Amino acid sequence: MGSLLDDLESLVDAPSSFSAKGGERGTIKPKANFDAEQDAAALKKAIDGFGTNEKIVIEILTTRSSAQRQLICKAYEKATSRCVLLQGAGTKDKVLIEIFASRSNQQIKALSDVYFKETKKQLTAALEREVSGDYSKALLLLALGKRDESTTVDVNKAREDAKTLYNAGEKKWGTDESKFIEILCKKSIPHLRQTVIEYKNISGKTLQQSIEGEMSGDLENLLVAVVKCVKSVPGYFAELLHESMKGAGTDESTLTRIMVSRSEIDLLDIRAEFKKLYGHSLLSAIKSDLSGDQCECVKAICGGDD
Repeated sequence: MGSLLDDLESLVDAPSSFSAKGGERGTIKPKANFDAEQDAAALKKAIDGFGTNEKIVIEILTTRSSAQRQLICKAYEKATSRCVLLQGAGTKDKVLIEIFASRSNQQIKALSDVYFKETKKQLTAALEREVSGDYSKALLLLALGKRDESTTVDVNKAREDAKTLYNAGEKKWGTDESKFIEILCKKSIPHLRQTVIEYKNISGKTLQQSIEGEMSGDLENLLVAVVKCVKSVPGYFAELLHESMKGAGTDESTLTRIMVSRSEIDLLDIRAEFKKLYGHSLLSAIKSDLSGDQCECVKAICGGDD
């Protein structure tokens, strides 16, 4: 069975995580009758006793929503002057690409607001100091959170954009990266889905294949991620999860970040795409790749088998 990443025929009418309401396709829901102080006290008891009671820690932290976990963290800090967090570090550009390629305008605005509240700095200004070149131009466009949100699609305009991309890459000597950046980072998701289809008809190659052949480095990685997310955000994350677990060793920071950050958004869809792409469930991959308490925690977030 094909994945949305490869199936261009059904692409236009496929559901999009960019427009889905939060919580509809997540594995973690807010806990009813929630009491942050009670949870904080239970965590304190589980952690401060003779040896940590990992089962209680995992049960609490994987069955509360992100907003509830923040309240638990505040209550725990108040009681102990310490904080409990699920966190992991990652490679800077890899994380930036993952976030800005996959988030909606509303999510980027929320991220920018929190960033300003925490640092008293504008997110775009901070990014400008960290990145450069065409990669910087593309990333900053996405970080503005001003992607066109229209839902109507003009096939002729999509065909024009497909021709523009073809003429800027495959058809010319050298590549006009600015055309790719302008179209892929500003046009609406429905429009870009139609553009992807039109591009294949014109070029004979997929847009992703052309970007991979024409570009390199962080710009290539970012624009390929954007194209994958245009087609299927859950499919994109299914690929990243598979990459984090294949081969020797596990990229635990990527695995944890995706599982936690998508657990209230579209993890059910990510699980379905993972099964389509790789022939086995995400849960079975987690079980074979992880062990101990970390395995139990990630399994709980995953929420079931497929």
